Amino acid sequence: MAKIVTVYTASDYELIDMSYIRWHKISEALARLGHHVDIANKKSTIKSPVIIAENLRMVPLSKINWSAYDVVKTTYVEGFKTLETYGGLDHPFIISRLATVLGPQDIKGIYFYGKRREERYFYEQKMAHTSKYIAVLNESAKQLWIKCFGFSDNILIVPGAVDRTIQPPREDPYPKDHNTRCIFAGNLFTKNFAPEANAVLIDKLNKLGRFLLRHGTRLYVIGPGDVEELDRRYVSYLGVLPYERTWDYLHFAHVGVELVKGLSSMHHNESTKIYHYLRAGLPVISEAGLPNASLITESRLGFVVENGNLELMAHKIVEAANKHWDRDYAINYILKHHTWDKRAEVYDKTIKESSV
Repeated sequence: MAKIVTVYTASDYELIDMSYIRWHKISEALARLGHHVDIANKKSTIKSPVIIAENLRMVPLSKINWSAYDVVKTTYVEGFKTLETYGGLDHPFIISRLATVLGPQDIKGIYFYGKRREERYFYEQKMAHTSKYIAVLNESAKQLWIKCFGFSDNILIVPGAVDRTIQPPREDPYPKDHNTRCIFAGNLFTKNFAPEANAVLIDKLNKLGRFLLRHGTRLYVIGPGDVEELDRRYVSYLGVLPYERTWDYLHFAHVGVELVKGLSSMHHNESTKIYHYLRAGLPVISEAGLPNASLITESRLGFVVENGNLELMAHKIVEAANKHWDRDYAINYILKHHTWDKRAEVYDKTIKESSV
């Protein structure tokens, strides 16, 4: 089995943002497959290797010997930049993971524009020249990469995923009222990182919350990001929560909602929260325009509605909350196709074949 080091942020962090959660979950899944996996970080508490689980450690970035590893796996542009900062770009087996593929020009539906896009595209160009493999979310992202860089035999398609085993229902965390509960659980972005996405999400949440309240339904939001513009008359913001605590908010909600972070569609990104809602057996209402919105119809647990029609979305949320669903079918569908273990198999197969 391979010795793998995974790299993302060099800063202290908590498992509250899905990007950090994805980094840890795929590291855990690779370790469960028998690989020896180190999560490299500069956390102030990490002075020497710390065992997390079987085959899995956290190690200090400052002491990394890149040549000691068979594979270096980076997470997003930030992880690639960390690898560069710590002198690891000359490693012969780098897998660079991207959530969003950008092009040399702004593209409608991709929420990095102008200088932010230019900087990230600059690092994509570096990845193209230094990485053995590029991992993207779906076929449309792969096609954009091919259009930009002209090759395709080293591109891996690895969508998002969710845990096989999750925290069971414990205590109901919601207010003891008679409102139907609709939850939006996810990243709201910051104005510095993705101002357009933040503005669109906040506007949609405020409008949806207002429509829902007319039907006796309360919209709850959890997750990181700039939330100053959320209208607390219609939207209850519950803050940023540790990953394990979020499951109770999904277990005790009536409906989970997802919104497109653009005015019409998202070009090739996807929603990780959809996997999590469905894994919890929670009916999902999503705007059309997300590449993985098809999960909702395939799992038979929710509705996909016209993008931007938030009044219709509110009606479908109320309908979903009162409809009898085969939740077990949806849960089993996710367990069969969309766990972190299934995603790790793609990397496992690639690593083994490349080592022959």
